[in-house]
Amino acid sequence: MAHRLETSTGRTLAYHKTNGTGPGVVFLGGFMSDMNGTKAVYLEDWARQQGRAFLRFDYSGHGESSGKFEDGCIGDWAEDAQAAVTALTKGPQILVGSSMGGWIALLLARRMPERISGLVGVAAAPDFTEDSMWPGLSDSQRRQISDEGQTLLPNPYEAPYTLTRRLFEDGRHHLVLRSPLPLPFPVRLVQGTADEAVETSVPLRLLGHAECHDMRLTLVKDADHRFSTSDCLAMITDAIAEVSRRG
Repeated sequence: MAHRLETSTGRTLAYHKTNGTGPGVVFLGGFMSDMNGTKAVYLEDWARQQGRAFLRFDYSGHGESSGKFEDGCIGDWAEDAQAAVTALTKGPQILVGSSMGGWIALLLARRMPERISGLVGVAAAPDFTEDSMWPGLSDSQRRQISDEGQTLLPNPYEAPYTLTRRLFEDGRHHLVLRSPLPLPFPVRLVQGTADEAVETSVPLRLLGHAECHDMRLTLVKDADHRFSTSDCLAMITDAIAEVSRRG
């Protein structure tokens, strides 16, 4: 059964925490995903076998946490992640950000770099609301968002997304690829070439933009956005081990 964290914002976050040695590992999930996904559970099992501290949690409006998905935005979910790291972990942490979680991880790197010893981005999607989601909408969908405050977007993996005007307006206040992005710790990015949600141009842009002394990108031919085959999962844990050694 999940534990509960009451945050200063009044939101309640569901989480699973494994005690162990540091640096701990924190999994940051994707847009409209939850902490019970394949990658999160696999990494928890791996961390337990390694005796490593591990944390997975649901943002507000996701999974078992409080709130409605359509009421949330990037800023809210970054606040949730910061609250979880602050309250539930000790010492330096390695952030593993999947898709939107990669954007959240980069926001945490700006807010609390002293608590981060490494970052692993799995199909990381910084600035996706502005750079891919908004341009990908039809004129009628954009008008609906402007006039009615929201629209529905089909999702090939789960139920349709509810996209709100607040999601896009708030996203513009949290962009990380338009201004300096210092990452003073090792960073590893892994990305599938068959990813239909995040194009390979995104991690390449991040690689070129970030200020980082030890940053590497691995492209995996034919891997999709889930990045959850046995080989892909092993690549994630290998990346965690590598940033642990180099941090």
